[in-house]
Parts: sequence; structure tokens; C-alpha cells
Amino acid sequence: MVTQLQLGEIAVEVVLKDIKNIHLSVYPPAGKVRISAPSRMTLDTVRVFAISKLGWIKQQQEKLRGQERETPREYLDRESHFVWGKRYLLKVTECDATPSVELKHSRMFLRLRPATSSDKKQAVVEAWYREQIRKAVPSLIAKWEPVMGVKVEKFFVQKMKTKWGSCNAASKTIRLNTDLAKNPPQCLEYIVVHEMAHLVVRHHNEQFSSIMDKCLPGWRLLRQMLNNAPLAHTDWVY
Repeated sequence: MVTQLQLGEIAVEVVLKDIKNIHLSVYPPAGKVRISAPSRMTLDTVRVFAISKLGWIKQQQEKLRGQERETPREYLDRESHFVWGKRYLLKVTECDATPSVELKHSRMFLRLRPATSSDKKQAVVEAWYREQIRKAVPSLIAKWEPVMGVKVEKFFVQKMKTKWGSCNAASKTIRLNTDLAKNPPQCLEYIVVHEMAHLVVRHHNEQFSSIMDKCLPGWRLLRQMLNNAPLAHTDWVY
């Protein structure tokens, strides 16, 4: 069941479903608010919860609305693209061969078949970014597993709308945002360690912070770096 609550100027979408706990999310780019709540919970209870979180909601909305966004990618010559925090100028070449991406010096060479659509160009580049993450992550997991005393059974890389990563402690799996390949390598390591820490403790509490302080003393600076990174230009679908 989906319904709406109005808290002053803030509209809250409420989804009642078969879950145990209540979840609050604020989505980019405009700060849409959604609460997922157990089906047994009354709307009055959800309203009280939402009111208690109003300060946090407004803070998140302000941050999202003020965050820099990438301009739409057109995949044209001399367009800027970032790989591991470094800027590359795109060079598009048409040839009758398998599409590919290659970095040379300060250039990103995108080779495509003639008349390739913009959507296909985007798919090729995003697949290449995903592959960069897939190559980089195994060594990071191997580095931190013995240090943190945890085991990652599997990791996934995908385009994520609102998070840099996530963890499923039950299955011991982590998910990583493809766009991490655009940021400096230490940001990827921070997110990997962050999600692995959730295999030890679920919430962002003092125990979690203690683990992060021990593993990566500078993790707060890396978090701020990612918070300030431009959001990808995306047509958001909720």
C-alpha cells in the first residue's frame, strides 16, 4: 500500500509492506522523501516517526539540492571524463571492430562501430567503468579480510542511485557503485572497508566508527571527498 503524508511543505511517500523495521530515504536529485514501514504500522505512528526525523530530512534535501551535478554526457570528442580521479579528454573513433575503451596519457579512446547510438556509447563506457572496479576490488578484499576478521563471499558492481555501496551481512556480500571508478582509488578502498565493517556491526554507531578509525584513520576525509563528488547526470526513476 502506498500513500502520502504532508509535513508542512515536505511530501512523504509512505510504502507499507511486509518488513520488520521502518526505513527512511531521501532521494536525489530533488530530495524526494520515502518511508518504507511494516504493514502493521499505522499512519499516525509513521507520521510521528517522520516528524522526529524532520531536521535530518531537511539537512539531506539541502545537501542534495546543492550538490554539483555532471553535465549530460554526449560522448563527443574532447569531452571530459574522470578515471580514478584523473581527467581524460575523450577521443571517439569509428571502426568495424568490437567496441572498446583505452586510456593513453591524458586521452580516453572510445572505439565504436559506425552509427553507434548515444545509449550504446554510454553502455560501452559504463561497462568499462564496471570492469575497472571488478579488477581493483579482489586485492582490496584480500588485504582487509585478515585484518578485520571477516569473509566476503561475493561482491557486485552496479550503477547505484543513492549509495556508494551496500552490504548484506546475512549473505556476506557487498555491492559497489560503478561511479567509484571515477574517483581517486583511496575512495574505493574506503567504501570497501566501510561495507566490510558492516559484516561486523550493522549500524553506524560508536563500534562502527571505532573499526573505521582503526583500519582507516583518515576515513572521514575520504567520506567528505565522496560527499563532494558530483552526482552523475541521471534521469531518476523511483
